Amino acid sequence: MPSPNPHVLVGVVAGAAAAVVEAAGGLADRLGADLVCAHVDDSSEKVEEKPDGTVVSRPLNPDLPFEASEEFDPRLRAEIAAVLDPKPVEWSVRALAGGPAQELARLAEKLDAALIVIGTRESGFRGSVEEFLNGSVAIRLAHRQHRPVVVIPLNPVLDDADLPWKRAQ
Repeated sequence: MPSPNPHVLVGVVAGAAAAVVEAAGGLADRLGADLVCAHVDDSSEKVEEKPDGTVVSRPLNPDLPFEASEEFDPRLRAEIAAVLDPKPVEWSVRALAGGPAQELARLAEKLDAALIVIGTRESGFRGSVEEFLNGSVAIRLAHRQHRPVVVIPLNPVLDDADLPWKRAQ
């Protein structure tokens, strides 16, 4: 049976999930909402979504083996559980495939989420290149759907320090 509580949707990635999930869990708790942690595999495309939420996907690279369905990474789930299990918030995970902004927006619509929480990208050359090539997920979400988007800074720059895109040059 679906929860009668509102939902907060958080996009998670391995290695950066703890800080984002911590903040999202606090927001969900204050709102009396359930937290849905979604990881989007952007190296695959969604073929079908089953009624139970399971996503059937195929890799964008035709040389990779076909996956029958997306499964949530158990290490990422453990990382999330370490943060959320001690907290009084109900939470669940979802594995998605496709473009992160599009898939998070679709899931938010399906859940009628109160808001979407995501983290900033890692700083450095790799993060800057990914942002340049793929665009900002936060900006895409902010312009392509009607829910509030909360962006959690993973490596905030204080005072007059160089911003991440300036450090990469």
